[in-house]
Amino acid sequence: MRLKPEEVSWVIQQEIEKYDEDLSLKFESAGRVLYVGDGIARVWGLDDAMMSELVEFADGTLGIVLNLEVDNVGVIILGSNRNIREQDIVKRTGKIACVPVGEAMLGRVVDALGKPIDGKGPIETTEYRPIESQAPGVVQRKPVNEPVQTGIKAIDAMIPIGRGQRELIIGDRQTGKTTIILDTIINQKNSGVHCIYVAIGQKASTVAQVVKTLEEHGAMKYTTVVSASASDPAALQYIAPYSAAALGEYFMYQGKHVICFYDDLSKHAQAYRQIALLLRRPPGREAYPGDIFYLHSRLLERAAKLSQDLGGGSLTAIPVIETQANDVTTYIPTNVISITDGQIYLEPDLFYAGVRPAINVGISASRVGGKAQTKAMKKVAASLRLDLAQYRELAAFAQFGSEMDKTTQAQLVRGERMIEVLKQDKFTPFSLSKQVMIIFAGTRGYLDDFPLELVKVFENEFYPFMDTHYPDVARSIDETKDLDQRTIEQLESAVVEFKQKFKELHQLS
Repeated sequence: MRLKPEEVSWVIQQEIEKYDEDLSLKFESAGRVLYVGDGIARVWGLDDAMMSELVEFADGTLGIVLNLEVDNVGVIILGSNRNIREQDIVKRTGKIACVPVGEAMLGRVVDALGKPIDGKGPIETTEYRPIESQAPGVVQRKPVNEPVQTGIKAIDAMIPIGRGQRELIIGDRQTGKTTIILDTIINQKNSGVHCIYVAIGQKASTVAQVVKTLEEHGAMKYTTVVSASASDPAALQYIAPYSAAALGEYFMYQGKHVICFYDDLSKHAQAYRQIALLLRRPPGREAYPGDIFYLHSRLLERAAKLSQDLGGGSLTAIPVIETQANDVTTYIPTNVISITDGQIYLEPDLFYAGVRPAINVGISASRVGGKAQTKAMKKVAASLRLDLAQYRELAAFAQFGSEMDKTTQAQLVRGERMIEVLKQDKFTPFSLSKQVMIIFAGTRGYLDDFPLELVKVFENEFYPFMDTHYPDVARSIDETKDLDQRTIEQLESAVVEFKQKFKELHQLS
């Protein structure tokens, strides 16, 4: 049977009339997988892909474009590459990597992409922020002048942290770095400060223990835990801190205060090194790629204290770096030290000697200093850091057994007692008033004539005495954050009165 031309034209005409004009043609930019393995893929055909753009593989797995080369793009895979094969189609999404943000994220444990992993159901939020964003400029910021109360006597007295600051915690493994973070989070209860804890490359059991501790102390209500554990792909460990910073920025631009803890950036750098070497980027010192400094600087620069025009919110960054054998002069530690506004150095020798937190006062510093300290603490702890540094030198000298004058002996006695005062059990943060009262007693010499083993006993019995007999002192310090002359006189008479009772109770001459 032969088809007549008029019949064919009629069929075509009918088909054209059936065509629904509302259905628009959809054009998609797609490429093919050339190579896949070790969490990265090389894709041919995505000539118009953008840097950091999300792409979608055939099985629904997402990836981020990280390398733009002449004939292909390098993609890091955000998930398992088990179901991705060579020659699979890869589609552009036209979007930059984003994470969900909002109040609903508080109290949840999420992965690096913001998906819940705590078994508490989906997170109800419609707002998203790109994981990478421009840090606030100089004009958009204002100087750091509000303290972040950690509840740790040694830090609040000698190495104060301010809202919007970047303060590094550095030390060997198992020296109490995460404990300082947990104490700080627990101490933010009722302060209105939101906390974000990022676990990078840690064991899942360790992260579970952190969450359990926070729940026990009622701190998960205002905390979000972002976990990219050791079993997760390097790509997720790489983006985890940026995702957390995006969540923190959401609150900051709403005029709220946030602290972001990055635990730790050593493993973050190692994850990035793994990705960079697999993508065949040229290795530099210690096999890290050339942009390893920029990796951390663009993250930590996002911490800021915003100007009043932008709401006055703040994002405080507390990164952690793990050193090897006490060496702070290696590549990554020196990089991060140069980016941050100071560091808290934890020393293994002090830790094993029972000085906890094991803060080395000589190397530790806060470049914001007294600007991030309350007036009350400034008045009682002004010379404490210098006195303890001098004590350390004298103690080392005194080991030689040479005779010392009375002034030197008095300095040693005072130093020993102040170190005893600054010792603190984990998960027991102190209020500002308690810190000021006991440091006042120590720096004014009221503890010098006590045996060393009774200093802690004195402190533990002193707080209930003050609460019962002199409640106005603590109330005044907590409310005004200052130590006026009347309060000083009350505190002096209280310490003298309690010291007399304490001596009688413990039969001291």
